[in-house]
Amino acid sequence: MGKKLIFATNNEGKVNEIRQILGDGYEVYSLKDLDIHTNIVEDGKTFEENAQIKARAICRQTNEMVLADDSGFEVDYLGGEPGIYSARYLGEDTSYEIKNAEILRRCEQAKEEERTARFVCAIACAYPDGRVETTKGVIEGRLAYEPKGTNGFGYDPIFYLPERGCTTGEMEPEEKNKISHRGIALRKMVEKLNRLE
Repeated sequence: MGKKLIFATNNEGKVNEIRQILGDGYEVYSLKDLDIHTNIVEDGKTFEENAQIKARAICRQTNEMVLADDSGFEVDYLGGEPGIYSARYLGEDTSYEIKNAEILRRCEQAKEEERTARFVCAIACAYPDGRVETTKGVIEGRLAYEPKGTNGFGYDPIFYLPERGCTTGEMEPEEKNKISHRGIALRKMVEKLNRLE
């Protein structure tokens, strides 16, 4: 049995990714696993602030160490949209198929060099004593011209990595986790957690 880790999310894709990245050393529990139902208002202005809001809220409820992430997709041609609103872009229940199609439509006129984009992930760890630590991971790439790949979730099919010649939606999960924004931020956080032991 690994160390128990509560991750403040209900997103199954995210939880599976986190479990793969952390490996056997940790038992990762989502809010759904622990039957925690709470409506957290993410009104921060940055990924870091939103991650901290989520981690603190669940830490107060459970009185245990809690990790939370806030991540998103930034397209420079759209002034950094959808950014911190990535999950709620075009409405809470809008499918990513529709979100991705709309982003591509809005960027139809963008030249290759204007299609720069990135995935950003901030992870916060809240401790019962009130301390909060944050790490960040960023992966740079381009906005694809059409969705490709069925791996991953969210904006993966439209995020193209020129050096790999494919979208993150076309990458095998193990390969993606090695280079992903969430993988980078999570590994930095694990280093911090390991130093505490």
